[in-house]
Amino acid sequence: MCGNAGIKIWLVPGGLKIKHIPNILTAMRMIGSMILLFLEPFSALFCISYLLCGASDALDGYIARKAMVTSSFGASLDSVADAIFIGAILYVFLPVLQFPWWIICWISAIALVRISSLITGWFKYRTLAFIHTYANKATGLVLFFFPFLYNLFGLTITASLLCGLASFSAIEEQLINLTSKELSRDSGGFNWKK
Repeated sequence: MCGNAGIKIWLVPGGLKIKHIPNILTAMRMIGSMILLFLEPFSALFCISYLLCGASDALDGYIARKAMVTSSFGASLDSVADAIFIGAILYVFLPVLQFPWWIICWISAIALVRISSLITGWFKYRTLAFIHTYANKATGLVLFFFPFLYNLFGLTITASLLCGLASFSAIEEQLINLTSKELSRDSGGFNWKK
């Protein structure tokens, strides 16, 4: 092990430092998300893989912050992994759950706002401008628990809660991209008092 500004960084076999662990966990979430596409929804193997994807999402950022190895690359990679996970979940659940047309329209509108926000960020900052806000984190948490909430509350309540949060977070992210002078990926949220 070697010291780094008072933080101990463990070396693992092959000389891999802990600073690489968060990005490896994020990459594993990308792979796990793709594996979900080939598993039977709600099966035991699907649930285990799903939970592992969620655990990697929680751990990658936690380890990066604790080891003080956060980076803009890691933040972007995490956002891409989140997008892949969300896309995989939508691909798996949309045909199985048979959402009513109004929920599909709502999900499509959210996707358009997200794409618009990415386009705005690309032209403004010349990079993918995924922003980590509290609303995005709340949306991700509710999205992760969707299968469990669905079993408790049914489709209409769960989808309405999730789409409501996702709408707010998508609009907030777009407003941040439109009004910020420089990209700040770890914004707590839009300053609504402006």
